[in-house]
Amino acid sequence: MSKRSIIWFRRDLRISDHPALLAAISESAEIVPVFILDPKLIKTGGSKRLAYLGQSLRALDETLNNSLQVIAGDQLNVLKDLQKKYDAVSVHISTEYEPYGATRDKNIEAGGIKLIRTGSPYAVAPGRVLKPSDNTPYRVYTPFYKGWCAHGWRKPAEKPKEIPAVKPSSEAREFPDWKLPDGVRLTKAGELAALERFKYFQKNGLDSYDEARNLAAIDGTSKMSAHLKWGEIHPRTLLAPLGESKAHDVFRKEIAWREFYADILFNNPHTETEYYAPQFAKMRYDQPGEKFKAWCEGKTGYPFVDAAMRQLLQEGWMHNRTRMVVASFLVKDLHLEWQLGERFFREHLIDYDVASNAHGWQWTAGCGTDASPYYRVFNPIEQGKRFDEDGDYVRKYVPELAHLNGIEIHEPWNVLDGYLKDYPQQIVNHATERLESLARLDEIKASKPLPPTK
Repeated sequence: MSKRSIIWFRRDLRISDHPALLAAISESAEIVPVFILDPKLIKTGGSKRLAYLGQSLRALDETLNNSLQVIAGDQLNVLKDLQKKYDAVSVHISTEYEPYGATRDKNIEAGGIKLIRTGSPYAVAPGRVLKPSDNTPYRVYTPFYKGWCAHGWRKPAEKPKEIPAVKPSSEAREFPDWKLPDGVRLTKAGELAALERFKYFQKNGLDSYDEARNLAAIDGTSKMSAHLKWGEIHPRTLLAPLGESKAHDVFRKEIAWREFYADILFNNPHTETEYYAPQFAKMRYDQPGEKFKAWCEGKTGYPFVDAAMRQLLQEGWMHNRTRMVVASFLVKDLHLEWQLGERFFREHLIDYDVASNAHGWQWTAGCGTDASPYYRVFNPIEQGKRFDEDGDYVRKYVPELAHLNGIEIHEPWNVLDGYLKDYPQQIVNHATERLESLARLDEIKASKPLPPTK
């Protein structure tokens, strides 16, 4: 048994169900837990996500008995310094699969650091689920889901009984103090908060998840996305208690969507910023201007869209149903490229996940993995009436419409005093722009190959 090993935390800010942490502990008499503040991560993080990360690091430090080393700097240099200081033989990590993380780890190894990979942020690692017919990756979700379930996953790993960590010096405790913008409130960060929320969801939301998850005004989703993004909880922990009911299966499918998109990005790394269906790059798009600004600020004149965008600005999170509605509005009603929305979400979401964000946007934009994509155009009025029937969601985030009752809130232009409090007029006519988006599709159809069938 070597004297010391480094456990390098990244997107795995927990101690339960953490195979890499267990591997480090089993190998050594003492471990050196470290989180390295990556200058690139900080530069692209967005103020909300950075503030959440700061809270999560403090929560992890508590569970490690205040032994987490937080150091800013070049990762290779930081690891080499720690190895030298503590005579540490190896560095343990959870395997990263997205382009930036995988490339970073290869560069670390090329620089002379031995990385021991155990586990990953997924129940089934990207690249594992293949078509049995020809051993190639799946391109469509439904058959992937069947293959993913057939592959299966391990049960959650044990929580370590004790964590023999070295006590860090004061200069290795560079906890960031990232402040939130005024008026922004975030969900609580950390492993304990994740476990408490999941326990609450199991009791109050899981059994009705198939119906409640689409209703924007109620607390009907798991709210696990930020916890999963930072690895404060592992998907295996979420999968373990699930049964075979429809509601449980719908929740399992949502976890599988995350893993499907990770698999798609792993096999097509260019799709982080480029079109999965390349013919859509040829489509006519408008240039961002005042309408894009109105979308960003939640001032489009469409209440359901505006409520969602304001929720994002205030909470760093947006309901899954409304993510699809605002994405469709940007691409199909405003005729703007999906990358503009993807970048805006990246800046503001605390649960930003490179694969889920890029491919969630591409799915709604119609250039992603869906087999019959572009014809789907979400009607922002009907979506509001259907999934916020009483108007509570809109009322919460759009105070200019709080005086309106029930379903009428989604069409203030039809109400006598709908614009009493200076709510903005519609920036486009949805019916007109829907036809325009389909006309633009016709222009590129000749070069559009048939979608894959499986």
